[in-house]
This record gives sequence, C-alpha cells and structure tokens, in this order.
Amino acid sequence: MKKNILIISILISLQIIAQSNQKQITIIGDSLKGKLIEGENIREVIGNVIITQDDVTITCGKAIQNINKNSAILIGNVILTQDSVVIKTEKGNYFGNEKITTSDTLVHLENKSTNLFANSGKYDLNTKIAEFKGDVLFYDSVTTLHSQKLIYEKDIEKIIATKNVEVSDSVSKINSDSLIHFRISKLTEGFGKIKIYSKENNVTIFGNQLLDDKQNNISKIFGNPFLTQIETLSDSTYDTLYIQSKYMEAKRDNNSKLIAIDSVKIIRGDFLSNNDFTIYDQASEEITILKQKEKPIPILWYEKTQITGDSIYIFLDSSKIKNVDIINNAIMISQDSVYQFRFNQMSGDSIYLKFSNGDLVQTNVYGNVLSIYYLFEENEPNGLLKSSAEKYKIFIDENKVTDVKLYGSPVSEYHPENLVEGNEKAFTLPTFILYENKPDKKIFEKMFKELNKN
Repeated sequence: MKKNILIISILISLQIIAQSNQKQITIIGDSLKGKLIEGENIREVIGNVIITQDDVTITCGKAIQNINKNSAILIGNVILTQDSVVIKTEKGNYFGNEKITTSDTLVHLENKSTNLFANSGKYDLNTKIAEFKGDVLFYDSVTTLHSQKLIYEKDIEKIIATKNVEVSDSVSKINSDSLIHFRISKLTEGFGKIKIYSKENNVTIFGNQLLDDKQNNISKIFGNPFLTQIETLSDSTYDTLYIQSKYMEAKRDNNSKLIAIDSVKIIRGDFLSNNDFTIYDQASEEITILKQKEKPIPILWYEKTQITGDSIYIFLDSSKIKNVDIINNAIMISQDSVYQFRFNQMSGDSIYLKFSNGDLVQTNVYGNVLSIYYLFEENEPNGLLKSSAEKYKIFIDENKVTDVKLYGSPVSEYHPENLVEGNEKAFTLPTFILYENKPDKKIFEKMFKELNKN
C-alpha cells in the first residue's frame, strides 16, 4: 500500500513538474486590455494577434488570454503552425500547459500532402495526435476517406477511422464500420460490414474483416466473404458470378487472382459448384477448383448434369463457358429430362467438355472409361448400354447425342427394357454418388440485395 502511494505521489509530482516546465504563452496584437474576473487575470488582444510558445505559432483576429491557466480563446481566422502541421479554424482554444488546441467549429488540418477536415477537432502538439469528429474528410494525392470520427497520429502516419467509414481511390471503394490505415506501409485493416467495390471489373466483395497490404499486392477477407461480379454479355444480357467461402485472398500482380478457401459455393449462369479451394483468374477467364486433403471431392453442376473430380478447370471466353476439364477420378452423371430415376453415367481418369456459344458440343473421356447410357427409340425407352473402353468421344448437337466413338478394347453390353424398367437404381457405376447440396441462386440474390443496401 505504501509502495502504491509512493508511486502515485511520484507520478503526480512528475506531472506538476512537467506542467510547470511549459513556457508561458506569449501574445501580441494591435491592442490589449486586461481585467480581473473571479480572481483570474484576463487579457483581450485584438487585431493581428500572434501567439507563440516553443515551436508553436498561432495567428488570429482576437485572443482572450487567461494568464493564470496559461490558455487562450482564439477567435477569427485562426491558423496554428507546428513543423509541417497547419491547423485552420474560425474559433478555438489553446491550452499552453498541455500544448493542446481544440475547436468546435469547422477545422482543417494540413500536413504536407494530407488534408483533414471535420466539424470539431483536438490536436495534441506534444504527442502529435489529432482527434477529429463529425463528417470527417481525409484525403491525400491517392486516397479519400470519409468517417464520423478519426484519430490521426502524425509521426507514424497512422489513421484510425470509425463509424460509416468509406475509403476510395481511382479504382476501388471500401466501406466498413471501422478502419486502421498506415500510410507509410500502405497497410489497411477494416472491421465490421466490409464492402469492397472494384470499378475495373465490377466486382463487389462483402465480409467481416479486411487486411489490405498494397506493398505486397495482396488483400485478405475474413468472415464468410461473399463476391459478386455482374457482367454484360455479348448479346447485351447480364450474368452474375457469385462466390461464397469462409476466407478469400486477392493477389494483384501481372495475373490478378482471387482465391476462395473452405466451404466454397459458386454460381455462374447454369454452373453451380461446391468445393473447398477455388482460384478465379479474371484476366485469363479461368476458374480452377482443386480437391484439398481430407476434404470432400469438388462438385460441379451444369443444368441436369453433375460432375465430380479431383481437379476441375473452367475456361471462359467473353464470359461464356468454353471448356471444362475434369482431372482424376472424374465422373459425369446426367439425369434424363423425363425419367427422373434414369441417369446417363460416364467415369474415367479425365473428362474434357467442349462448348460452343454456351452449349455442350463434345465430351471426351480418357483412361479406364466406364459408361451407362439409356437408349430411346422414337422417344420410347429401349433399355441401356453398359460400355468400357480406354477412350470415349461423344458428339452433341442441339442437346442430342449424334455420335459415340469408343477406342481401346471397347466392350459393350446391352440390357433390354424389360430388365431395366423399375430396376434403374441397380444400374450405377462404382463411383456413382448423387449430391443434393447445390448452392441456391435465389438465396444468393437475396443476400446480395440485403448486403448492398448498406
């Protein structure tokens, strides 16, 4: 207890010594009059007022000095300078013992290329820390920032902005509940209701936390990030890409890429996907989906077709699907449009799908190919064909198979309709699994509308 009292006594003593070490502020002007109010020595200095203390200079139209408190009320065209910092306001206060200036009217702080405006502000000339409130505007040659409260630490060029934060530059805009920005290292951290909009590619990303490292050209988004990209197609219609995951990372280099990790859901036109690792390369229009260790195999749905494989590569051309490559453990299952329990199936080491104007025109399967294909004659079911080969090619026109070619020890086995009808579930390939966890486009559309309101 005695020790604590001693420490407190020392701190109080040090504070008194520090205050007493502050020089008395000096005020000069065109005219001066003094008076004693409630025991306080008050002086009014009017016209071309100049106040100095150490490295601080203040000019204004009128100053009311309290000699006892070593402070002054500043009125009319107030300009404070210290080193590279210039503060301008119409009315303020200066406290000489603490070397703090405040203003409850519009205040402007300028430091080299940076400018800070607000409805009120406080600046500590010892710590070089500013606290500004009310419609705060901060800008430099690159960035513009709006918020309701902002703390600016001059020496380390650190900004802490809170409430309705919006940061923009020539290519992007970030909204958040709060944000910390280090101007020297160009590192930004955002917290709460993150919204990032890129003008270059019409991409919007929502999340709960952002880490933006401009020096290393990488941005990380945490807290169930959700990406949307609205694109205008060549026929003037629109298509929207939706990607949701638990974590996203955007790399900006010669080939800008977005990486979505863990519980990834993708919707793009008729394509849907569930997986755990997706790379979206906007420049080359490529989507890469890779299986992760101990994670479920990636799934892709296209209309009534389900595709799974260890690695799936989607290639776009002017926003339309051009090719889809499925590598390792590939299987494609297509549900018949009339008979819901009849599934055409094809598996192999790899499957390659080719599209023309968004329509599937050719399917190539390589390595240990197995297939089950339901036959029809004049739209009536006519059994099925089980086949195996080393290589398989299917040609399609207007959603109908026009030719099938098998290569490398082909074997086919016909099962007549009377043995198939009612027994369809017995005809499946060894790796046949139907997945029902498709991403729901309506849910994503609703989510985008809700998030975009803010």
